[in-house]
Amino acid sequence: MNSFNISEHTHTRQNLLTGEWILVSPHRTKRPWQGKVEDLPANIRPNYDEFCYLCPGNKRAGDLFNPNYQEPFSFINDFASLIMDTPKGRMNVDELLLAESSSGICKVVVFSPNHKLTLPELKVFEIEKIIELWSKEIVEISKDPSIKYIQIFENKGEIMGCSNPHPHGQIWAQNSIPLEVDKETRQQKLYYQKHGESLLSAYVNVELKQKERVVYENNSFVVIVPFWAIWPYETILISKRHVTNLIDFDSIEKRDLAIAIKEITTRYDNLFQISFPYSSGIHQAPVNHGDFSEWHWHMHFYPPLLRSATVKKFMVGYELLANPQRDITPEMAAEKLKNVSSIHYKEYV
Repeated sequence: MNSFNISEHTHTRQNLLTGEWILVSPHRTKRPWQGKVEDLPANIRPNYDEFCYLCPGNKRAGDLFNPNYQEPFSFINDFASLIMDTPKGRMNVDELLLAESSSGICKVVVFSPNHKLTLPELKVFEIEKIIELWSKEIVEISKDPSIKYIQIFENKGEIMGCSNPHPHGQIWAQNSIPLEVDKETRQQKLYYQKHGESLLSAYVNVELKQKERVVYENNSFVVIVPFWAIWPYETILISKRHVTNLIDFDSIEKRDLAIAIKEITTRYDNLFQISFPYSSGIHQAPVNHGDFSEWHWHMHFYPPLLRSATVKKFMVGYELLANPQRDITPEMAAEKLKNVSSIHYKEYV
């Protein structure tokens, strides 16, 4: 009888950050694909679009106009999901129908005045400016004592539901702890209390020894296809130093972070020679209430593409009703990303 092989046989893996499990079925990569093939959106855009509500000088909702900004620019979302003046209230019907009011702030962060340049197409110093703006927003938003968590994220591409093609991200800050952050807080605290070091410090040490899932590293950061990855080419960008919040990085680390972001997003674009869609986001310690020394800063990238520029991974059936499942192993994904050039494919044209 053959012995168990993690590269060939079905197995489950635990997500260290949430405590949840994922089913991995490597043999399914051999099945033929006759399912949904995505139509690629046109990727030819001008530097400036007079109809884009994110371009410099253009009109937004109501009578608001963007300034003629030349660097990353942020503003309160004109159609925010969270607003600060939501009335406080709760609903409880027989402890079965429960609801509680939620308040906060939603901001848009436009990466560049150029309508067509995505993160991997920006220069490193331009990404540094985005990081500085993120840091400034964290400081300013944290001044409101009602805010408990600040979520920085980006939805890139039409496939990810991005409502405007001008490259941008968002910042949502709210008066409660989001579900995924709460899970990660619990897991990191348990490990920190037991071992006296951060969970991700220990995890990074293991990954750097094995090298099998490491896609990129510099002096301050490492990009890994996590052992528990759900999405086909999912990665996690982790600081080597145990830092709880983006604002705690020094100038050298922020530059290294800009380089790491450019590296992984460029490799994504080069993988299938397209502007690679993904959702990404920063996870860091909650603010304004309590000590979160166990928290270790990191950034998730969740891209949906599976086999090519037109074949997407779907979360349906078993994934929705039981637990997440993947076919291509994290090791296979890491190998492909490692072997992809970090010089953007458009630079060859």
